[in-house]
Amino acid sequence: MSESTEPAGPGGLTTGEVARRLGVAPTTVRTWDQRYGLGPDRHTGGRHRRWTPADVARLERICALTATGIPPAEAARLARETPAPASAPAAPPSVLPRRAPAPQAAPASRAGSGLRLGDARQECKGIARAALRLDAAALDRLLLDAIREHGLVAAWTEVIVPTLQAVGRKWESSGERYVEVEHFLSWHVSGALRRAAPDTAPDRPGASVVLACVPGDNHTLALEVLSAALAQRGIPVRMFGGALPVESLIAAVRRTGPAAVALWAQSRATASRPLAQHVAAMEWGVRGARRSPLVLTLGPGWSGRPAPGTARPHGLADAVQALEGLAAR
Repeated sequence: MSESTEPAGPGGLTTGEVARRLGVAPTTVRTWDQRYGLGPDRHTGGRHRRWTPADVARLERICALTATGIPPAEAARLARETPAPASAPAAPPSVLPRRAPAPQAAPASRAGSGLRLGDARQECKGIARAALRLDAAALDRLLLDAIREHGLVAAWTEVIVPTLQAVGRKWESSGERYVEVEHFLSWHVSGALRRAAPDTAPDRPGASVVLACVPGDNHTLALEVLSAALAQRGIPVRMFGGALPVESLIAAVRRTGPAAVALWAQSRATASRPLAQHVAAMEWGVRGARRSPLVLTLGPGWSGRPAPGTARPHGLADAVQALEGLAAR
């Protein structure tokens, strides 16, 4: 059995568990041990080694240092020289510290990930660290693990969104630094959503859903996770992505006759209530049996009271529930 899959024991974390906590590959943890001497201070016998809270804190320091751009060798030296917290007894994984104290030698990095994540899930911190390091392989693995473990909706709401928000705060407060991290993370989230989603469900007349960003808006990630969640439920989706022109949106609705249209607006500057109302008032079908789509206004741009004739779900789960119920009629 490999170190990355062995079960946890009473003496501390396995190498695989440490890697998941830090958001790195198990081979990276072993490399830090072999190359820089950052392995466990104690052995528990046998070939498997266990990592104590003090060992993990030292590795969190090297993650924090390398995230600021310090070369790994220098980061390892600083991590070794920074004293570990006093009296750090071995503890089961549930009580291991979530974040190491800030290394005195590098005050620029105040947390293990360099991001303000508060009491977010541990997966958020691993994903954030992988994003800050621009580690594509680790980021893909961690995102897919979160989706498999929690499901698309919970992974998006409880893991991915808090991490995206933390990255956004990071570059906003750093003078436009870390923009590449936000783009990198967003791209890999999009890829993970596509890999986790099943094939598009076959079209059923009157049961499909049109997803589009309003003109001037290119924030597609929330629609991508909604598309994936609907595909999991066998609901046919037509995804048009970012900044769909008004004429194209109207043409798409007329051509497909969807049961619902979901319009995303990130800001009030792009949210057009007249457009939403116009789509909600569209009709098709034979006289006496005319139909209109349910229009969902999604995103912070639609804050406030819903536009007449439209619905505003409170979040992804509500949107999925509303559309699932509509498609089942």
